[in-house]
Amino acid sequence: MGDERLIRLTESAGRKVGGLLQRQGRPQGVLRVAVVGGGCSGLQYKMDLQDAPQNRDIVVDSSGVRIVVDPKSALYVTGSELDYVDALTEGGFKVKNPNAATSCSCGESFSA
Repeated sequence: MGDERLIRLTESAGRKVGGLLQRQGRPQGVLRVAVVGGGCSGLQYKMDLQDAPQNRDIVVDSSGVRIVVDPKSALYVTGSELDYVDALTEGGFKVKNPNAATSCSCGESFSA
């Protein structure tokens, strides 16, 4: 188990993820947040809705949602906040990561 010092959801993101889990018929599901190689800055976020945590996952309860992070990704997301912006342009999920040294103009990748 982890806590919101690892990663946290804003209320807006919590409502959106909770609604998506309900719509998919996974009321007890989790939001997986991972960091993988790729993107124009070297690293990018990968988010996925899943039924349950995996064996070595760190589980964080935030804004009514269980977030799971693998130990390797935890090194990159510690202290991050996941927000959801409901807007016609530049809307969607946004990650505020204090560990990101640089990020690309599209906002989808970063370097640490």
